[in-house]
Amino acid sequence: MKLSQNTLNTQRRDPYGYYTTTQLILWNEIEELGDLERLRLVLENMPDEAFMKKLEKERGKGRDEYPVRAMWNALLAGIVFQHESDAKLLRELSRNGQLRAMCGFHGKAPTPWAFSRFLKKILAHQADVEALFDQLVKQAEKALPGFGKHLAMDSKAISSFAQRKNKKEKPDGRRDTDADYGKKVYRGTREDGTAWEKLITWFGYKLHLVVDAVYELPVAFSVTKASVPDVKEAHRLLEQMEERQSEWLAKAETLSADRGYDDTKLIEKCWDRYGIKPVIDIRNLWKDGESTRQLKENATYNYKGNVYCHCPETGTVREMACGGFEKDRNTLKKLCPAKQYGITCAGQAACPIASGIRISLSEDRRIFTPIDRASYKWGRIYAKRTAVERVNSRLEVSFGFESHTIRGMKKMKVRCGLALCVMLAMAIGRVKEKQGDHIRSLVKAA
Repeated sequence: MKLSQNTLNTQRRDPYGYYTTTQLILWNEIEELGDLERLRLVLENMPDEAFMKKLEKERGKGRDEYPVRAMWNALLAGIVFQHESDAKLLRELSRNGQLRAMCGFHGKAPTPWAFSRFLKKILAHQADVEALFDQLVKQAEKALPGFGKHLAMDSKAISSFAQRKNKKEKPDGRRDTDADYGKKVYRGTREDGTAWEKLITWFGYKLHLVVDAVYELPVAFSVTKASVPDVKEAHRLLEQMEERQSEWLAKAETLSADRGYDDTKLIEKCWDRYGIKPVIDIRNLWKDGESTRQLKENATYNYKGNVYCHCPETGTVREMACGGFEKDRNTLKKLCPAKQYGITCAGQAACPIASGIRISLSEDRRIFTPIDRASYKWGRIYAKRTAVERVNSRLEVSFGFESHTIRGMKKMKVRCGLALCVMLAMAIGRVKEKQGDHIRSLVKAA
């Protein structure tokens, strides 16, 4: 959407300390507006023309005191400038003439009830907001080389600061009738070998994200109640992408996720159905005391996918080298460590696996994946998973989800969708204006 050709009078201090009035042309001198530059990037790169025409058609010939496009721009401005409530946004519009002009208001700022009515109309167009998101993802693909090749998945807890509704009470505007309680358990081992566990609970929702692991930009999302398991929604999210963004699944090569997504069916779906190599951390589900299992002849493996050979002469145990993945056979290759690393092995001549072994993925689909868990490549790709954590952090800090007044599932879905649209539009705008180094920056003016 292009900005309207508005001009406004502003006061500036001259070198002698006196104020002078000059005419400011928004589209020519936008750099001097500081934070408004970020809003300009979003407004100019949001593919919302068809959506605006649809809303204007629905309004018909009614009062146009507050134009649809101006109200929409104001809604986006509230996200760009991190206003956690509508009241705070309206106060900013009332005092900031430059912001009103940029949004398209020719007079005063909208009243709270007018803005509230507009928001209710947007809630009825959740599908249109999702369509905007899909269009922006396609634009990002054209603007960013290799976008969508490496994906990462994770969920973000979004707390609701409203009171929980009592079953005996009628719904009101102060309580959240859709949210519920969720929990997440973190486990680990201290340096002294003792185990630790941390339980986090919250009342609210979950935002499930698939992001590009290189550019740290969203590709797909869904919003659920806090109690919905990550793995369960991961299956739904992939199926949603298959329905709405099938081209993304076709071009994606890897999908990384933490151990919360450790699920045999999910791993099988990624590789067998979509041809995506899963890089998902694994939990130890073996019985206590079981460290290795027999693989074949004198080879064993552990739950992390490390394969060991046992010298037939001395009994020395060594980890076998990774030999890559054979796609036509659906097998992993493991090579003799003595041959690969130049190690002297007394039993090499009599070793039945000295020439290496092949391990079919069907041996254990959780443990043996197309990218060998024991390889450096697996670790390198898994490290990209932190991209989704950084996107989550930006949503919390830069888009105000750490302190918000959103109530209800419909509002949360639309608000999350708009925030992700703003993130993509700003990144696309920076690329177009040769600011590729700042595509992840949401608060820095160009």
